[in-house]
Amino acid sequence: MGKLRRMTTWKSRLATSKNLQDGSDVDESGLNLGLFAYPVLQAADILVYRATHVPVGEDQTQHLELSRDLADQFNRTFKGTHRMFPLPAQLNTPSKRILSLRDPTSKMSKSSPDTSSRILLTDSPDEIASKIRVAVTDSIPGITYEPETRLGTANLLTILAAAKGEDVHDTVKQYESKNHGTLKRDVTEAVQEMLKVPREEFERLRVEKDYLEQIAQSGKEKAIEKAEATMIEVRKRIGLS
Repeated sequence: MGKLRRMTTWKSRLATSKNLQDGSDVDESGLNLGLFAYPVLQAADILVYRATHVPVGEDQTQHLELSRDLADQFNRTFKGTHRMFPLPAQLNTPSKRILSLRDPTSKMSKSSPDTSSRILLTDSPDEIASKIRVAVTDSIPGITYEPETRLGTANLLTILAAAKGEDVHDTVKQYESKNHGTLKRDVTEAVQEMLKVPREEFERLRVEKDYLEQIAQSGKEKAIEKAEATMIEVRKRIGLS
């Protein structure tokens, strides 16, 4: 409970809760179990398959640390002939955090009510162009990579570097004498090109219903088999077999 209460996701939601008043206790009744229990369920998903590496964004680092703590605590408490759970490592890309196109103080999210804040795999080239065209930047002349003070501009540079497979510091050097209009045009072209083939493959596969059902069933069977093997050993080690 202590670890969960220290989670950034929980504390930040408390800070924005309407029930929060200066100098008074926080009323948590307006917050639901889902927010609080999410890190536990995430840890369960990771550990039940004994994952060694987890590809998650930078905002999930704290949750993954909980998974590592729980794995280590179980290993030390319930010893056996071998270590029960590997300590999962985080897999990051150079672009660890992509921000909202409309509000670069928050991450890009599919749950945002503003559909122009995010780019989807299913977006058409015109939709991508429209969203990037209205992306928030700033009125400061020139293009520099300053993620602390120029969030919108830095976010577009991060997206461009990721789409082109470059280091963002190498990317920004190409825009020393250019403006936001040029940057947005280049980001649009790079994202359109990056998503072209995956989108075509997605559209091809989505109509292959029999194939998708077969894959889903096969994956389900493999997941059940792997998870049950873990749970049998867990029950045995803690004395519930």
